[in-house]
Amino acid sequence: MDYFALLQWPAMTVNILSVWLLTAETKGKRHLGFMLSLVSNVLWVTWGWHAQAFAVIGLQVALATLNVRGVRKTESKHRRQLINKEGS
Repeated sequence: MDYFALLQWPAMTVNILSVWLLTAETKGKRHLGFMLSLVSNVLWVTWGWHAQAFAVIGLQVALATLNVRGVRKTESKHRRQLINKEGS
């Protein structure tokens, strides 16, 4: 049995769960969603390598990069808001 072929199912499940958590209102759930999104990216890259689906690998690298960028921008904006509140 080709277990790598089965890897797409947990990758999809983790991906859906991560997006669900990314839309949560609490910061902790959003952070968990971000971490699960990265796990999903790794699972998809692993499956993509095995299946020689190089477009999937490229997509996952791009999505992971955009996720990291989004988290950095959000944290930076949050820090600026805290500094502005303290200065008022």
